[in-house]
Amino acid sequence: MNRALALAILIPVLTACGVETATTAATVAEMKRREMEAAKKNLDTAQQKIEQNQQQIMKNAQQAEEKTKD
Repeated sequence: MNRALALAILIPVLTACGVETATTAATVAEMKRREMEAAKKNLDTAQQKIEQNQQQIMKNAQQAEEKTKD
């Protein structure tokens, strides 16, 4: 009888731990997904700035070359 009572108490407790673990894992996964999205946006922004700077450098170089031809 005591053994059955102990199992009756233990099983729901262990099940609750499993649910909590799954919930925690899902929360962590969602946080990581958001971090990855933010990192991708930062990377895209950085790449755009680099491309803009390269274009500006090329434009300045062309202008400087045109001035030396005159």
